[in-house]
Amino acid sequence: MTLDRRSLGVPDLSLVVLVGTTGSGKSTFARRHFLPTQIVSSDVCRGLVSDDENDQSATPDAFDLLHYIAGKRLAAGRLTVVDATNVQPEARRSLIQLAREHDVLPVAIVLDVPEGECARRNAARPDRADMPSHVIPRQRRELRRSLKSLEREGFRKVHILRGAEQVEAAEIAIERRYNDLRHLTGPFDIIGDIHGCRSELETLLGKLGYALRRDGQGRPVDAVHPEGRTAVFVGDLVDRGPDSPGVLRLVMGMVASGTALCVPGNHENKLARYLKGRKVKLIHGLAETVEQLDREHAADPEFADRAREFIESLVSHYVLDGGALVVCHAGLPEKYHGRTSGRVRSHALYGETTGETDEFGLPVRYPWAEDYRGRAAVVYGHTPTPRASWLNNTICLDTGCVFGGRMTALRWPEREIVDVPAERVWYEPVRPLGNEAPGGTDGRPLDLADVRGRRIVETRHMGRIAVKEENAAAALEVMSRFAVDPRLLAYLPPTMAPAATSTEEGYLEHPAEAFAAYRADGVRQVICEEKHMGSRAVALVCRDPEVAKERFGSPDGVSGMVYTRTGRPFFDDPRLTESVLAGVRGGIEGAGLWQELETDWLLLDAELMPWSLKAAGLLRNQYAAVGAASGAVFPGVLSALEGAAARGVEVSALLDKQRGRAVDAAAFTEAYRRYCWPVDGLDGIRMAPFQILAAQGRSLAALPHDRQLALIDRMIEAEKPGPDGGPLLAPTRRLIVDTEDDAAVAEGVAWWRELTEAGGEGMVVKPLQGFVRKGDGRLVQPGVKCRGREYLRIVYGPEYTRPENLDQLRQRHLGHKRSLALREYALGLEALDRLADGEPLWRVHEAVFAVLALESEPVDPRL
Repeated sequence: MTLDRRSLGVPDLSLVVLVGTTGSGKSTFARRHFLPTQIVSSDVCRGLVSDDENDQSATPDAFDLLHYIAGKRLAAGRLTVVDATNVQPEARRSLIQLAREHDVLPVAIVLDVPEGECARRNAARPDRADMPSHVIPRQRRELRRSLKSLEREGFRKVHILRGAEQVEAAEIAIERRYNDLRHLTGPFDIIGDIHGCRSELETLLGKLGYALRRDGQGRPVDAVHPEGRTAVFVGDLVDRGPDSPGVLRLVMGMVASGTALCVPGNHENKLARYLKGRKVKLIHGLAETVEQLDREHAADPEFADRAREFIESLVSHYVLDGGALVVCHAGLPEKYHGRTSGRVRSHALYGETTGETDEFGLPVRYPWAEDYRGRAAVVYGHTPTPRASWLNNTICLDTGCVFGGRMTALRWPEREIVDVPAERVWYEPVRPLGNEAPGGTDGRPLDLADVRGRRIVETRHMGRIAVKEENAAAALEVMSRFAVDPRLLAYLPPTMAPAATSTEEGYLEHPAEAFAAYRADGVRQVICEEKHMGSRAVALVCRDPEVAKERFGSPDGVSGMVYTRTGRPFFDDPRLTESVLAGVRGGIEGAGLWQELETDWLLLDAELMPWSLKAAGLLRNQYAAVGAASGAVFPGVLSALEGAAARGVEVSALLDKQRGRAVDAAAFTEAYRRYCWPVDGLDGIRMAPFQILAAQGRSLAALPHDRQLALIDRMIEAEKPGPDGGPLLAPTRRLIVDTEDDAAVAEGVAWWRELTEAGGEGMVVKPLQGFVRKGDGRLVQPGVKCRGREYLRIVYGPEYTRPENLDQLRQRHLGHKRSLALREYALGLEALDRLADGEPLWRVHEAVFAVLALESEPVDPRL
């Protein structure tokens, strides 16, 4: 016998409730059509809480567990199937409520199998053989009474399978939700509220590159982009403006031809109710739309019906581009993305209010975008604002065209704003357009929950990086008490590991090991950069204070920031900070980098000198104290030993040793004094930039280092004289080395010796290409430092060069330091990428904060 197959449609995110008497085959049906992980069985839950699936006394606890598991799955966006009898309305009521709480559709699949068949199946099961005979008839009666009421109870889909044959023939068809368009990746042009401004819409579409198609009367009925872009309308097509029917005609045509998508606005929703004959108030521009439709009726009597059908077909919101983009009318918190319920539709249409009214009698909108922390960008309209601006990865495109403002579109994924001015004020607003977007320029940008506790940060270049709770606590202490304004803290530089320990006689670090390591990693060309003996500094330089305020939200008069590698202000005096920024800005302007890089701000990595500028306390309390003590002790010691030797006492070995120690101590003092000089305000300060990290809309961290330094050289050459007449910017000497060429390697070693023997700290060896991976895909160290023999006295002590001390120091372990350097490097790149992508501050700060947290991991500070 051939069975007629019956397809049962089930939304891909829904709560499927199986309904049937004991023995109707629910568990078999579930196992046949759904994954084991999708099924939550009351019998299994009963067994979990009592070790007996048939222990009816455990039923209350079993259903508590069932609801808990089902709720967790629905919260995670997983299709869930409840395998229980569910023949009683009260049992189904709690499941329908669970579906509503998670904004998913409840679906009922009824297995209406004859009583006799169910009894035979139960009798064949040893665990059900002694079931009372009245159970199945009672359940059967309850089931039959329920069949007509299932839809009224709240089930959005009801499938009834009558008899074992239909159960056997059934097939499950998983259906994509109407709002799930993740498979559409664009590119898109998302257009804000139109409100009947057809002429401005035509102008905007033309500016976006669309070609309009007109009907015989010259009216626009479609628009096509030559590059296949798709327009997406955020709703509020109608009311207030001069030609709502014209807007509807054009948008309906574009949607019908597949060149556009559209979500409904609250004004369309009200118009549809009016067109269905519902009683609505003709206010807020609806009266004008009704009048325009009445005139349209004379030429096209069916237009209003087509408009109503179009509006009723619209979906509350769309999830697009692999889940990276959500488009709706009034904004949507992350928990509602892709969900389906009356609550979701209401929020998408009207947004949320505080329950208060303002001085104009209008509801006060709840600033949901200030709290938004979702991964998807939410693009919406509804609330007029003078300009479109990003807030926590959300943007409002209603820029009040009908009120005399502008009509705005967002190009996606480019995140480029395109707008056109209104031709006139078409409708006087009740409430004047404010001065900033919903939530203000910053809203509530950061939250303790974003950084507290153990964290996992997803990075593009190294995957998941963990931050321990205790490290996060240490970073929070620094950030909350000492760090600069977080809006200006877009990046923290990574720590740097030294080259592998050298076996060269008399040396702890030597360039040969650095070159060999990169050669082993497959890096042929490296650049050796002079290591300036100063303090690491990051400089955010804006073209002027207005740019800093517009892009980063800085206070008035602040044009950027200079901060340390732990995020603290480099200078205590803000005026000195501005003087340094002015000097750097002069070099940027003189070199024409604003225009060349198409940016109004740059983020620079640099060294600020002298070292004593930031390390005065360390110098006084540690290095100078050692130097002073040795200077006081050794002359007396040597004099006494020389006197003893003159009297014939055998102290020659001890005298030689102390003379050597005195020489080492003097070398130690000379080593740190090279990096100290007096400063007075800006006079004496030098900055050596060595990398341009980011500019507007892009990260430059992967730009090859020779190109980076060439741009910086132009800045230095073009620098304008400072107030003291002296230069601020200092060049970085460098040498490119081929690691596979012995002569080039020897030249690199000689260059390092020349630098260090002249008093330099050493050099940093980096892959020339900036961003490099090994053959196995792992990141290569972005740089290793190779410090000079004399400089290392400051680090390891005056006598570290003695053979016995070097032998001990060569046992140092570099693995943890290297791992830390790579993790911090990946986090720094992630912060720059997020900054370039225009992601919200909390997302950028998540990666920046993680760098600071990793800095509190215990590691040998001498490395």
